Amino acid sequence: MSVAFIIQNSESEISKRIESGRINKLIPFLIVLARPAFAIIAQGLMVLLFIVLKQPSPKYPVTAWWTIYATIIDIGCLLILFLLVRREGIRITDLISFNRQKIRADILLGFGIFIIIFPLAIGFGSNIASLLVYGSFKPDLPSGSYIRLLPLWAVLYSRLVWWVIWSVTEELTYQGYALPRLQLITGRTWVAVLWIGFGWALQHSFLPLINFHHATWLFITFFPLTIALQLIYLKYRRLFPLIIAHWGMDFFSVIFLLKVG
Repeated sequence: MSVAFIIQNSESEISKRIESGRINKLIPFLIVLARPAFAIIAQGLMVLLFIVLKQPSPKYPVTAWWTIYATIIDIGCLLILFLLVRREGIRITDLISFNRQKIRADILLGFGIFIIIFPLAIGFGSNIASLLVYGSFKPDLPSGSYIRLLPLWAVLYSRLVWWVIWSVTEELTYQGYALPRLQLITGRTWVAVLWIGFGWALQHSFLPLINFHHATWLFITFFPLTIALQLIYLKYRRLFPLIIAHWGMDFFSVIFLLKVG
């Protein structure tokens, strides 16, 4: 079964589906922008909800709720992925290229990415972003940029549910689906990596969308990490270790950066 998964998302099988017309060459480009678009829509819906509830100055600002309304982004992307892979004649699970024989190596690789690559890439990106956007390595970021306060139920949802779905959907969208297809469609790996890095970092600019400077700071902060994760995927061609690493990153964020208020 694991061998079938690897074959379904291999270069040769994807090439066949591109040539047969089962993969629209424009779609992989557009899906890179799907999550940023859904992020804007989801935050907009949250603003409308606050207006309907007549809470112009709520205890918890709209931007603090992004790990709650972010599930809307995941639902939208999973629906799109389901339709796209169905047209290709494969399943969403085929995008993971899971290999049971390499599960131990994948787990170790995932932990290695989380422990080494994640802090290095984010540290490098945030320092460059802080200097370019705010002119200082220790910028005065807007309230809610790091520590967010939410009611108990929202914190529990974020810590128990959000990150499990979010990490998998992100990796499926950008790496499992878009990257191998864009690599073949463009014929240039660097073009695919840069385009996905742009869309992936742009998504983080809107989580949450506070102001232009903060959005730019988030974009630059996360861009090196998106490139690093893609290069790792291109080397191993398996999504499972990246999902493990991503779980660690997102779980870390809701444990240390989200509190009951």
